[in-house]
Amino acid sequence: MRLQAALAVGSDPAPGLVDALVERCGVEPDFFVRDMLTWALTRLPPEATLPRLRQELRSGSPGARGQALHTLSKIGDGSAWPWITRELLRDADDEVARTAWRAAVVLVPQDGRSGLADELLSQLGRGEREVRLSLSRALIDLGDAAVPALERAAAGPDRAVSAHAHATELLRRNPAAGFDAAVEEARRLAALGAERAAALARADTGTGGAAESAGC
Repeated sequence: MRLQAALAVGSDPAPGLVDALVERCGVEPDFFVRDMLTWALTRLPPEATLPRLRQELRSGSPGARGQALHTLSKIGDGSAWPWITRELLRDADDEVARTAWRAAVVLVPQDGRSGLADELLSQLGRGEREVRLSLSRALIDLGDAAVPALERAAAGPDRAVSAHAHATELLRRNPAAGFDAAVEEARRLAALGAERAAALARADTGTGGAAESAGC
């Protein structure tokens, strides 16, 4: 019944129902109903929906924030880009953060893509597989603008961040390989790098010891 109701509202859109639709989006437990509610909101004039969705981004409910972000990404109005704040991109709730990353990539203007890549860089290494995959996809969707940020992260000292950056770059170059394969390859490369660094350190120590024995 709720699905049919959302379908009916979207089929005959009425701006006066914006508040009811947005409020229901924030508490609706069924994915398909939420998706239909979002569709109904996209059928309404942006001047009616955008201000209400902006309010919802400040909600104390993670579900409400996440669904508002999702709806903004579906509407695709670039005027909402400034509302995708650092706080939302770093939201403590993984699902909200993932949705914010997707929405940001959709809404960011061309001249803001490098800055967004730098901000997303701060989230590398976060969470479990699905969270990391979402971040990798967001960075890949930014195209060439993300490459310098990924290169810096891959060369950094944090092994989790470096591995995630390597995996993202590998996936960007070869999407058919899959995320899990890219992660394994990134770990292999990191292990080889660590072994090489250790071998060089041992060689330097050995040289130093020989020099000391020779009285140098």
